[in-house]
Amino acid sequence: MEYVTAVPHPRSEAAGPARAGRISLAVALLSGALGAAVALLATRRQWSEGTATVAGGDFPLTASGSDVTGVPASLAIVGLAALVAVFAVRRLGRVLVAGLLALSGAGTIAASLIGAGDSSALDEKAAQATGDTAATVAELSHTAWPYVAVAGGVLMLLAGLLALRYAPLWPAMSSRYERSGAPRPRKAPTVDPDRPEDLWKALDRGEDPTGA
Repeated sequence: MEYVTAVPHPRSEAAGPARAGRISLAVALLSGALGAAVALLATRRQWSEGTATVAGGDFPLTASGSDVTGVPASLAIVGLAALVAVFAVRRLGRVLVAGLLALSGAGTIAASLIGAGDSSALDEKAAQATGDTAATVAELSHTAWPYVAVAGGVLMLLAGLLALRYAPLWPAMSSRYERSGAPRPRKAPTVDPDRPEDLWKALDRGEDPTGA
């Protein structure tokens, strides 16, 4: 009996990395853009609230994420820029940009977690409301929005890690513009000296039909 050994087709071998590249690209784009959008949205929401004691009684105070810290919003913008730049660079540049995207996500996570328990923004508002620089906020409480910003940072971090791992399989924006946009030079038509019409056409083009 003869045994036939199946030989893997080259196309099937190339399909695996190509499919992984497409899936990772889609996941990275979705998670990166969504994470940055979530982080930006969360910083505009209320993160904490409390009261300040004034002459007329307790005065309610609130602080948004941007009041507490501007780091998550700034890093979300940096992450978006890095996500786009991943497709505009190659090789080492792509690795560096992917690392920046991952660091933006990690920084957003850290800043949001720190801001979740921060009271300095409300203490500053309490000092302004009471006119006493030593005043602090009372009945301090926090919302869930800082942790929403953390979730956005996690998505950005995921996009950065995917870019670090699979970016070599992704298409590059610059590859579409490798060819010059200038029109290709046309070859000069061959002039047959025995054909008067060719001589006249060459003269009309400003060429020397004699080749001198």
